[in-house]
Amino acid sequence: MKLVRSRDGTSIAYDQLGAGPPVILVDGAFCSRSFGPMPKLAPHLARDFTVLMYDRRGRGDSGDTAPYAVEREVEDLDALIRQAGGSACLFAMSSGAVLALHAAANGLSIRKLALYEPPFMVGTPAHLPPADHQAQLVRLIAEGRRGDAVRYYMKDIIGMPGLLVAVFRFLPMWSKLKAVAPSLPYDSAIMGDFSLPAKRAASLALPALVICGDKSMPVLREAAQRLSEVIPGAQLRRLPGQTHNVAAAALAPVLKEFFVP
Repeated sequence: MKLVRSRDGTSIAYDQLGAGPPVILVDGAFCSRSFGPMPKLAPHLARDFTVLMYDRRGRGDSGDTAPYAVEREVEDLDALIRQAGGSACLFAMSSGAVLALHAAANGLSIRKLALYEPPFMVGTPAHLPPADHQAQLVRLIAEGRRGDAVRYYMKDIIGMPGLLVAVFRFLPMWSKLKAVAPSLPYDSAIMGDFSLPAKRAASLALPALVICGDKSMPVLREAAQRLSEVIPGAQLRRLPGQTHNVAAAALAPVLKEFFVP
């Protein structure tokens, strides 16, 4: 484990693997450098790149300095990019993809940007998050109700069926989900009203790749399609047989092809 200090003094923990051009991996909600898709993806990419896999603030071994703002997470990424040599490629998933989009729009030195299924609500989605979703999460965390915050995020914000959410309580991962629950309001803040920030996306001037699974929910596939149309010159790739829980073996070759200098 290594540490880098963000602009507000927060320590950001990361692991560095491999050698070659730097690639930084950005997680979505619940995930960290020890839990989620990135620990499986990183070794694939480390054969060709220097991979930085980090804990977003409030998770794992990273610090968490109040008050929170999305801009602080953008500064965390800036610190990692500087640590990586001053510029880097970014791969980001889900709400982390929206964070990476904000970072690119803020002018960070990102050489190439790859985004997997940012969960924007476009078209006519079957589920819409409550308008006060961030306030509700902040309240639940303040009351020490981490399990309830996890359930609220899964069921009310994401729209996961209640029965499936109930099953999660009996899985070994439930304790890990509760451990990172205090960071859920941060993902909620990043998503805002879940609309696609078309103006910000249209301002990007870098190579961009938007990826989705062809078995993912229609709203995620539609969001990827729309985002690829808004970012100037962006590519769109659909991965056969993949869902939001994408397999590293299916994703890595696409990223390698895109990130090669």
